[in-house]
Amino acid sequence: MPSETTPQNRGATPPPTRTRRSANAATLRADLRAAVPDASAAVVVTAAVFALLYARMESGDSTTTSVMPFMDDPGTYWMYLLSQAFGWSGLLWAWGTVVLGLLLSGPRPARLPVSRQVLERWHRTTSLSTLALMFAHALMFAAELVRYESRSPWADRLWQGFVDTFVPGGYDSGTGRIAIPLGQGALYLAVPLGLLFYVRHRIGANTWRRLHRLVIVVYVLSVWHTLLYGTNVWYGAWPRTVLWLLQIPVAGLLLLRLLRPARRTELLGPPGRHKGVPRIGWATRAVGRAAVGAVVVGVVAVVASGHDGGRERPAEAPPASPDAREPTGLTRPTGPGLPTGPGLPAGPGQLAGPVQPAGGTATGDSAAAD
Repeated sequence: MPSETTPQNRGATPPPTRTRRSANAATLRADLRAAVPDASAAVVVTAAVFALLYARMESGDSTTTSVMPFMDDPGTYWMYLLSQAFGWSGLLWAWGTVVLGLLLSGPRPARLPVSRQVLERWHRTTSLSTLALMFAHALMFAAELVRYESRSPWADRLWQGFVDTFVPGGYDSGTGRIAIPLGQGALYLAVPLGLLFYVRHRIGANTWRRLHRLVIVVYVLSVWHTLLYGTNVWYGAWPRTVLWLLQIPVAGLLLLRLLRPARRTELLGPPGRHKGVPRIGWATRAVGRAAVGAVVVGVVAVVASGHDGGRERPAEAPPASPDAREPTGLTRPTGPGLPTGPGLPAGPGQLAGPVQPAGGTATGDSAAAD
């Protein structure tokens, strides 16, 4: 209830109140504390994925070593495997936080196992965990690059590792010329978009809401990075199919969110129904809904048809030389198909892989496979 102004208190200094800045800081601190169990679970999942990848490489069943036989020593390439593991857990957490966000922003389900407030807290804490996993994925990728260049001076190794990992265009060989910038874009968008919630009172709720919708772009870049570059789903097999299947609920919830938004002003309706909404705005919304509907149909068609962009497994193993993977005309001398840049969520850090056969497609990554 607003305070009254009386002759006795007119002109007096109002009592100190909690500023929005301090409230935002308190919310961030509270969410960081609440994220500890969630982040702990992410570490456990990462450790389990790392153990699986390590065991598969040690046993010779790894699709990574099928793509690049020279990487058949998990004791040497453990940082690469850890980068992969962080990438997979990051992609899983990104999937979860996007699903939670779509549930919160779309039509409310009739029954929820927990309250809306709990879902909102889960959404925020999983977002913070995802950011940490993405950074860990990129950091371990850079560490593997630094380790690999053991014959170069430390300063050169550190600089090249930083450039290859964090500078768009820095990694200039193989499929990584496309896949790594996609992962970098996911990371560089995820950080501000994930943290803007805590300064939304300074930028305005409407501005924050519009910017926050771009989070789905981060997720798309992460999945694209994964499908393009992941050695775990390099070939067309069930792990790659599972990765595609996981995108159906995300695309479906996004389409439902657009067709049945929580705010009535966001309903499409006929042109001119909402005053103040220009026809170009209506057309943009209509095109967006049609595009998402096409994506849903496309993902289902990919899964049903089995044409998911995976490479054919070669009858013979590729050359064991690290430099044999480089396409003709590239002179990068730095060795193995090195892990990719940050993925979003994720997408897992993956190696660049061997030379693609004629007509081959750029693909790859799945948590269960390697």
